[in-house]
Amino acid sequence: MTGVNLPCSGTRYLFAVAGKSAFKEIVEEAGAIAAFAGRFFTQAFRPRFEWAELLRQCYLNGYRSLTLVAITAFIMGLVLTVQSRPTLESFGAESMLPSMVAISVVREIAPVITALICAGKIGSSMGAELGSMKVTEQIDAMEVSGTNPFKYLVVTRVWSTTLMVPLLVVLADGIAIYASYVGVNIKDTVSWPLFYRQVFESLEFSDFLPAFIKTFFFGFAIGVVGCYKGWHTEKGTEGVGLSAHSAVVVSSLLIFLLDLVAVQITDIMGLN
Repeated sequence: MTGVNLPCSGTRYLFAVAGKSAFKEIVEEAGAIAAFAGRFFTQAFRPRFEWAELLRQCYLNGYRSLTLVAITAFIMGLVLTVQSRPTLESFGAESMLPSMVAISVVREIAPVITALICAGKIGSSMGAELGSMKVTEQIDAMEVSGTNPFKYLVVTRVWSTTLMVPLLVVLADGIAIYASYVGVNIKDTVSWPLFYRQVFESLEFSDFLPAFIKTFFFGFAIGVVGCYKGWHTEKGTEGVGLSAHSAVVVSSLLIFLLDLVAVQITDIMGLN
């Protein structure tokens, strides 16, 4: 009997040890990212400000991401409209289609999808770029030359994502709503003024404001995680790929967690 139970007990022990080890790594990683974010706040508001580099990063992370975000938003609004029409038709509620799509896009779909796109494009780029600078000792060379590499490389990138992601989300809202107008007119004929009025009669300020505020946190999370992964790259060129990959995974997970927290807060405040 004892011989039968020993392998099972050993397996359980190994799983328990592995679980504790994984939990410990997650906690340590979360603490390290929080400390990295704290270091950002200690230097983010101190002169000298790297305005030229900040504008360059805003261009790279904002304007260069606009095409991808616009295409995704248009397809998202069009598909949501086309897929929702049959269900509303079965209840004789086709007239509610503009309102339903607008509220869904503004409150949840556009912020989360746009943030995930930015996590994949911007987060991986930051992880790979800073990672390659780390393994080739360019960051060390900047410190030797008297430049503050954290302020120049990290602070500017985090500020750029924090500012650009909300702007991209607002543009995605508008493009997705226009795509919904196109989707409605595939089978019906609805004028733009009528569609526009139906959309904005259904939307309230409490629909837009919480969704807009949480996009700043999405952008901040993308910037901090991407820079953190690149800043702590190890194991040579192999580590660059690992940094880019883990930056996307961790920032995407943080986006979902932040969205969950934001939904709970708005529900408690009665904004839903």
